[in-house]
Amino acid sequence: MDVEIVNLKKYFGKTKAVDDISFSFSSGQIVGFVGPNGAGKTTTIKMMSTLNEPTSGDIFYDGVSVVEEPEKVRKLIGYMPDSLPTHNDIDVHEYLDFFARAYGIQGKQRALVVEQVEEFTNLKGIRDKLLKTLSKGMKQRVSLARALLHDPSILIMDEPAAGLDPRARIELRELLKILADQGKAIFLSSHILTELAEICDTAVIIEQGRLLSADSLETLSENKQQHTTLLIRSMHSPEGLHTMLLQQPHVEDVKIQGKHVAVRVDGGDEVCHQLLRSMLANDIPIVEFQQQRSNLEEIFMNMTKGEVQ
Repeated sequence: MDVEIVNLKKYFGKTKAVDDISFSFSSGQIVGFVGPNGAGKTTTIKMMSTLNEPTSGDIFYDGVSVVEEPEKVRKLIGYMPDSLPTHNDIDVHEYLDFFARAYGIQGKQRALVVEQVEEFTNLKGIRDKLLKTLSKGMKQRVSLARALLHDPSILIMDEPAAGLDPRARIELRELLKILADQGKAIFLSSHILTELAEICDTAVIIEQGRLLSADSLETLSENKQQHTTLLIRSMHSPEGLHTMLLQQPHVEDVKIQGKHVAVRVDGGDEVCHQLLRSMLANDIPIVEFQQQRSNLEEIFMNMTKGEVQ
């Protein structure tokens, strides 16, 4: 599955909710969609899910146009909204069976598909419970199960981890990794940047409806890093290492962290190399020297201004 977002725009009156964004991703990737409140994330997700029509531009799923052939697109995607609608008189199994029928899955095949999805999402133990009695985490599992019934090639998820407790987040994260390993493309938005960093291999960052970046986390970390943080440990005391490092060129900050010393330097690989050579030349017995990449929170804060439309 190849997904292409091409010059996508969405206006509400004079407001540009989405302002000419383009990016792409493929099967097996988990893409985090990041931006401040009001950046245009939900609007973009609704257009990707055929719930809103673009003002201009298009979205293609293996060459199939959202604008021209939305019915074909709906067979390819599984959409998971930020919350499961409340139903007072239906249990988990009935809910999933209803949607399996809506997807056109019939007879014994439908029963088999529903059972397999319930088992994968660990819902078999609560299949007879009413939806209204479920916790937030269980409702999110049901929502994911519904999105998987027709075996879509791509999952589009709007804030799937919002409101979940730590166990539910970990369980959801593991399910998504399994689905990506099975070849599904996964596109999800979240405000929990540490969570995205642990699961995503790519980040799409927008602000005020405009695309700021769309790249792998590794590339983003390397490209946006004007400074480098090193974690160093020697056989000497960290206090002695602390004093020595403060005297080195390009060193901006030094902090003791247990047996390690965290060093912030102005520069990249070349500066790190020079620092290591200097320490070895001074017979400092280095046993650990590692570079700490910028995390997604740091990248996000450096790239965005917190502006809304």
